[in-house]
Amino acid sequence: MMIASRSRVLCRCLRDVRSVTTWSPLASAFNTKIETQEDFKGANVGLFGVPELTEPSGFRVAQENCLREVEELVHSAVTSPTSPEIVKVFDKLSDALCRVADLADFIRVAHPKNDYIEAAEEACFSVGNMVEKLNTHVKLHNSLRKLLDNEQVFGAMNSECRRVAELFMFDFQQSGIHLSAGKRRKVVKLNSEILRLGSEFMQGTQTPNVVARDLLPEHIRNSFILEGDTIKVNGLYTDSPNDIVREVAYKIFLYPNPHQEQLLDKLLSARHDLANLVGYPTYADRALKSSMAQTPQNVMNFLEMTASKIHGRALDEISQLKTIKKKYNSRNPNIMAWDLAFYVGVAKHQKCDINSMQYTPYFSLGTCMEGLSLIFTSLYGIKLEEEDTLPGEIWSPDVKKLAVVHESEGILGYIYCDLYERPGKSQQDCHFTIRGGRCLDDGSYQKPVVVLMCSFPSPTKHMPSLLTHSMMENLFHEMGHAMHSMLARTTYQHVTGTRCSTDFAEVPSVLMEYFANDYRVLKQFAKHYKTGETLPERMISNLCSAKKMFSACDMQQQVYYAILDQLYHGKHPLPTTTTELLSEIQNKYSCLPHVDGTAWQLRFGHLVGYGAKYYSYLLSRAVASLIWQQCFHSNPLDRQVGENYRRKMLALGGGEEPSILVKNMLGQAPSMSQLVEALIQDAF
Repeated sequence: MMIASRSRVLCRCLRDVRSVTTWSPLASAFNTKIETQEDFKGANVGLFGVPELTEPSGFRVAQENCLREVEELVHSAVTSPTSPEIVKVFDKLSDALCRVADLADFIRVAHPKNDYIEAAEEACFSVGNMVEKLNTHVKLHNSLRKLLDNEQVFGAMNSECRRVAELFMFDFQQSGIHLSAGKRRKVVKLNSEILRLGSEFMQGTQTPNVVARDLLPEHIRNSFILEGDTIKVNGLYTDSPNDIVREVAYKIFLYPNPHQEQLLDKLLSARHDLANLVGYPTYADRALKSSMAQTPQNVMNFLEMTASKIHGRALDEISQLKTIKKKYNSRNPNIMAWDLAFYVGVAKHQKCDINSMQYTPYFSLGTCMEGLSLIFTSLYGIKLEEEDTLPGEIWSPDVKKLAVVHESEGILGYIYCDLYERPGKSQQDCHFTIRGGRCLDDGSYQKPVVVLMCSFPSPTKHMPSLLTHSMMENLFHEMGHAMHSMLARTTYQHVTGTRCSTDFAEVPSVLMEYFANDYRVLKQFAKHYKTGETLPERMISNLCSAKKMFSACDMQQQVYYAILDQLYHGKHPLPTTTTELLSEIQNKYSCLPHVDGTAWQLRFGHLVGYGAKYYSYLLSRAVASLIWQQCFHSNPLDRQVGENYRRKMLALGGGEEPSILVKNMLGQAPSMSQLVEALIQDAF
């Protein structure tokens, strides 16, 4: 729901001198290996400058402080007269909870020390319980209900204030506030069960499968992990040129796990029971209530229309891949599920002569950060500036802190960049909101704080961190999320930046990918780290051509995954087992038939985090495609267009219906067929 001066450590950097030009301060910050010496000792300021978090036990102190603040705010909410101030009190409640929960959620997945991880996990659990209690707090609900029912007061509120009030009420309803005390307790129990089942299922998606060594042909055993008399298979081995290795990996790694299947069944059932309990026919209806798509029917129409449009293209692509496979003297002429990624890679290399390592010298991390700053300066009058960090502020010595500085508005917020690989770190590129922006009582604005987390190569003394184009594209994508948070200027933190529907939150990040693939943009910054040579246009042209090759097969897979996600979260009980339903949907919507004896869905971790919302990436890409073509394509660095985009979309966060934001940006609401055509145009 809701969901003075200091001495400091000075860093001395040992840098190699670039042979052609001198890197900017921003590029140098990310391109060079830093040797840190503590010249001056200073007081530990705590993680992100939060004074309680100088040590793991500080999370408990932060929780206690949060609880006291929440109690005061609840008292204020239930005793204050009915007025718009009620919404501000609710937002303060949300902010108090999020300041602990969001920070703890990040630390539990990013901190290298177990004691911090454990303390953060405890904080997440504690604040989660607090949220559940507030979401079923009758007097708190009644206070908000009186506001919404008072037509005179509610009608006089501005649109953002009304929307935030309605979203808080939606949270209450999602938690069954309108139910009897017994049923409310059941809602709390189901939410707890869903969290537990989801966590266990996620762990199972990454667990390797182990088989007896003798079950595999001797000539391929060394392709896998040998452990005594057993062989461990921990992935699909899609890069292996050996068809048998890929087939064996596919069939073993995706072999049905009864416990994992039981977890999925229970998770889907618990979600359905929860939706029914709070008044929705299916979990998908509940999940999509405030989304851009609005209903499961709209999602299915979008997905099925897309599937129909690309089916013929996908068949043609499979035929092309069969021709390539024949040259490998494969025993099976058909393209199987374990073949697709490998032969697509072969085809792209043959036609476009793409070698990702040819691109990395032009995409040093510092150069890419410099490019991002250039884009933001052109569009919004903003630049990224490195700031020194204070003792205890960061969780790893290679984390960089950036201030987002506007030419006239000053510092808009802060981005902590945790971009380098390290042992035990998650390999998934992510954006985390640590603190949302909001208007404070004194008229100032609470500056947003976010983290970008990636796993790029660390710079060495003689070599900067060099990125593949795919890594660079991911960096641009995640920075799109970050700038959504930085540029939002909502009154309430509950709807700031990426605190909006999932299918809309991806639009700004997907849009940034277009800048990562446009040569007019790339030539401004993509320079060879040694020679200073600009990335040749033919190289990016080849790359873009390669990206569009076999895109129908890729899109078809995404559509089938999204349809499966909708059906799993649709009417219950399911007509068949999850595996049988998978087989039916794959055979209907994919050119690659289901492989008997496999259960891919048991490795599909997005079912947990994106339950009934996996379609979001496709819909967001369709919207982003329309915005790019109509607004940015003719001149991607046009300041007037950038300011318009900031004002009409980014600044409003989730403070307006996403469909209205899209309509305002494009001048009209796109039809379903226009969205599908935009998606297909983007791919081909």
